[in-house]
Amino acid sequence: MFIVELTYIQPLSIVDNFVSEHRAFLERHYATGQFLLSGRKEPRTGGFILANAASKDALEAILREDPFQREGIAQYKVTEFLPSMAAPDLVSMLVN
Repeated sequence: MFIVELTYIQPLSIVDNFVSEHRAFLERHYATGQFLLSGRKEPRTGGFILANAASKDALEAILREDPFQREGIAQYKVTEFLPSMAAPDLVSMLVN
């Protein structure tokens, strides 16, 4: 499991030009089960993605498809973690 932190490095006026394409990118990877949660930071300086990819390399390949990365709009920090506790509705996400 991975947490991806996006930090915008361009003004919001540029970010906004690519939001719909970025959302389409997210939807494609929700459909495959690779993305589990996502949302923006408050204040609006970037966002987070909770991802379930086979490896960090595989996730980084996916993230290269994101228009925010392609257009140099955001920087990405990928952190791997192994969940060991969860709320009852999320127990299926635990690492054995």
